[in-house]
Amino acid sequence: MTSNATESHRDLSVQRLRHPLRMRLLQVVRTTQVTPQLLRVTLGGAELEDFVSASFDDHVKVFFPVDGADKPVLPQVGPDGISFPEGQPRPAARDYTPRRHDAAAQELDIEFVLHGDGPASTWAAQARPGQYLGVGGPRGSFVVPTGFDWHLLIGDDTALPAVGRRLEELGAESRAIVVLEVADAAAQIALPGRAQLDVHWLHRGDAAEGSLLEAALRQVTLPQGEGYVWAAGEAAAMKAVRQYLVNERGIDKKRIRASAYWKRGDAAVHETLDD
Repeated sequence: MTSNATESHRDLSVQRLRHPLRMRLLQVVRTTQVTPQLLRVTLGGAELEDFVSASFDDHVKVFFPVDGADKPVLPQVGPDGISFPEGQPRPAARDYTPRRHDAAAQELDIEFVLHGDGPASTWAAQARPGQYLGVGGPRGSFVVPTGFDWHLLIGDDTALPAVGRRLEELGAESRAIVVLEVADAAAQIALPGRAQLDVHWLHRGDAAEGSLLEAALRQVTLPQGEGYVWAAGEAAAMKAVRQYLVNERGIDKKRIRASAYWKRGDAAVHETLDD
């Protein structure tokens, strides 16, 4: 571990920030096929003017048009919370990571995993410039300092946007160990950044999503010093990863942020895993 003298010169406390909640109606500017399974949709519009995303794992609520409609019905934000207009069908909604926000260009990138079913994947597969999408939030940000000696990033396909964004934030003095499980080699993405990088790609083939992560972590050697672990993916897999790191590797619970980005058998799950 680092000495108290060294520790005193850097603040490694996380910050929780709150943002005014706003709903935005945006249009598709372009789409980019990152991998056969991952599609980047660039959204734009004047309503992005005051958009804020302060953390790499922020999430926004994305609202999709119902069948036959060109625009989604957006909820209204009032003094008593969120409500939907009466008499109109409630749209399907899912949580997604803001992959890139360009304030000057008024653009927002969101990346969709194309898994063949569900409202989000179905919409993304046919997305074209000019189509409308609703975006709410983010409500807040959980800001993890970049000054840790090392960063362990773990996840499945759904974690790729957040991992990519985080690596772009880390400086050349940072060390990053990345353990990512995807379908096959074609699902791997480029991981640009300045950090000293140690990447472990896992190809699951016919195995269940997330099932390879815990075993792979048992083969990973963590550096000395103060570190932080971030993990996101399928709920049961992330719970197992967190338990292993806390109970067998002795990592302080305060130095782990593990999230369920989805749950096998359930829809629209997004939650932070705690005791």
